[in-house]
Amino acid sequence: MSTLLLTLDLAGVFAFALNGALTALRVTRLDVVGVVTLGMLTALGGGILRDVLIGALPPLTFDDWRYLAVAAAGSLVAFAWGTSLDRLKRSIEVLDAAGLSLFAVTGALRALELGMGPGQAVLLGALTAVGGGTLRDVMIGRVPVVMRSELYAIPALLASLVVVVCDRAGLHGAAPAVGAALLCLGIRLAGVHWNLHAPKPRRPQA
Repeated sequence: MSTLLLTLDLAGVFAFALNGALTALRVTRLDVVGVVTLGMLTALGGGILRDVLIGALPPLTFDDWRYLAVAAAGSLVAFAWGTSLDRLKRSIEVLDAAGLSLFAVTGALRALELGMGPGQAVLLGALTAVGGGTLRDVMIGRVPVVMRSELYAIPALLASLVVVVCDRAGLHGAAPAVGAALLCLGIRLAGVHWNLHAPKPRRPQA
């Protein structure tokens, strides 16, 4: 399980680093330092918040050099080959959905691995998934995606819930983890493709 967790976590780091750096290229005018910084913040922010909250110090990001290396590599790849702005919007959405899915699963798995209860594991999985993207959006001065009406936090919560339910049922290994990630990915991309939104309250009539 530790090998699986590491593999999924690093894949999520790479996807979110690409996403953060591509977002920087598309909506801001930053130099290479700014692009890499935003990419690494997107990739590592959620995991750092999770580890600080559960007291797993130092955060895994600073305890394993591979996290920083993969985040920096993803950011540099985006900086070097991400200048075709007309093609970036779809790439950013897919990478964001991929990172969201992988981090929801790995966040819940790490919480369970450290002895957290099922409710805490679900919430920490979602926090890991949306934390980096939220920090990215705040840094570039836009309303975080998770605060909008798009399907973003809901698929992350569902994926974390699936991981926890499978763990309680004694189902471990790659199959439930990958299945939960694919569920999150499918819901998120469906929401983007068909412009689906989370329920909103009715506005009072004037």
